[in-house]
Amino acid sequence: MDTTAASQELHLTMSNEDYLECLVRIEEEGGATDGMRSVDVASRLGVSKASVNKAITALKAQGLVEQSHYGRITLTDQGREIGDAVWRRHRLLRAFLTQELGVDFDRADAEACKMEHALSEDTMERWLSYLERQGIAFEDGRS
Repeated sequence: MDTTAASQELHLTMSNEDYLECLVRIEEEGGATDGMRSVDVASRLGVSKASVNKAITALKAQGLVEQSHYGRITLTDQGREIGDAVWRRHRLLRAFLTQELGVDFDRADAEACKMEHALSEDTMERWLSYLERQGIAFEDGRS
């Protein structure tokens, strides 16, 4: 599935994608097999718990997350797929900015967070193919 097309079809905002990305990161880093807590998401994104609850309600309506009444949040398969794709674009953009352009990590991380929403998967794959033809390869590791 082209997750950028899915995001457009679902009318996901950059903020929606950031929440999905955050949920994927928490899940991966903490092995949150039983779901994530709203307070952890709020802390990670620097937002209020009320903001998280509002976003989760919207994502639930789209079928991207599940949550019992104020219970733990779990990603659906489609939510995980979109969040994982956003996180992958983020990592690859950040790696390019730091490794090839020498941008400071914190600045590269912040700028990658903005750029990750603008690039389609097709464009990202074409860019990566071009870079590989130039002899530049990027680790797609989780970090």
